[in-house]
Amino acid sequence: MNSLPFVTEPLRVTDLDEVMVIEREAFSAPWSANLYRHEITRNDLGHYLALRLNADGENAGLLLGYGGFWLLVDEAHISTIAVRSGWRGHGLGEWLLLALLQEAATRGAREATLEVRVSNQVAQSLYRKLGFQVVGHRKRYYSDNGEDALIMTLPGLREPRVRAALEAEREALVTRLQDLAVRLVAGKGDVPDHAQVRGEHV
Repeated sequence: MNSLPFVTEPLRVTDLDEVMVIEREAFSAPWSANLYRHEITRNDLGHYLALRLNADGENAGLLLGYGGFWLLVDEAHISTIAVRSGWRGHGLGEWLLLALLQEAATRGAREATLEVRVSNQVAQSLYRKLGFQVVGHRKRYYSDNGEDALIMTLPGLREPRVRAALEAEREALVTRLQDLAVRLVAGKGDVPDHAQVRGEHV
């Protein structure tokens, strides 16, 4: 992890201007800055992480993405994941999700759950790769277009088998992110979009 030019740390109120830029890019029904401020400062159940560029140059400290979950007893409900436009399709969304799952397990979660649009095949593929299973269906869940949502759950979050599988995925992802790091050093940081992987607000 230390060889990568990215750092994952708690999301801060001072990040909100950048959060809103990404939020409006990523979601047709974006959350407001005030809602995020409440989530960061007042919601004891909410836990949010920032992924930022940890490299020299004019983009040093740039917020690349963020994600969060609500810890409800022993269940981590993933509330959002978003990656800045121009940085998608390189594994940063997966890196954020793995970081959220690790944080959730550390805080005592035994399972993770989320909702995803039925049309978002790219996100569903990622979630399945990490072990999430479809356990339910919510009709007309999304207010912007009335689209249905799938409920996906990852059980056994603290079991050695699941933790080992997630760690193996993290190690495999390092190679992919190291390639992105090489491009950053070469001055090609804001690379073109590939297939977008975006979380879905609940």
